Amino acid sequence: MYQQMIFVNLATDDVAASRTFFTELGYSINPQFSNDDCSCVVISDTIIAMLLSKQRYADFTKKEIADPTKTSEVLICLSAESREKVDELVGKAVAAGGTANDDVQDHGFMYGRSFEDLDGHSWEVMWMDPAAVQG
Repeated sequence: MYQQMIFVNLATDDVAASRTFFTELGYSINPQFSNDDCSCVVISDTIIAMLLSKQRYADFTKKEIADPTKTSEVLICLSAESREKVDELVGKAVAAGGTANDDVQDHGFMYGRSFEDLDGHSWEVMWMDPAAVQG
């Protein structure tokens, strides 16, 4: 069965530093699609983050590139398998130079936190109790 994928393209000021940041979070880099202007971060089999230098990013759009430290361009949310995994990933992000946001969301059946990467892109991490999902 076909698995649709998502490729999140993000502009970065420093491809090498961003590559290091995401490997410190535990993600791998696909060298086949990475070079000095781009880093292909494998988050899962179906989720890829393409970290592009601003010059390379500009090749794909005629729009002004957002400054994620000043404007919200996108909110990226990743699921986690437990509350502890939410805290673990945010902790790794902070240890790697990211910034944790203080907006913990605890609704009992759902728990989430967020962080900003080195460029200020917003990443949310959330867990939801499978028993709370109506099937």
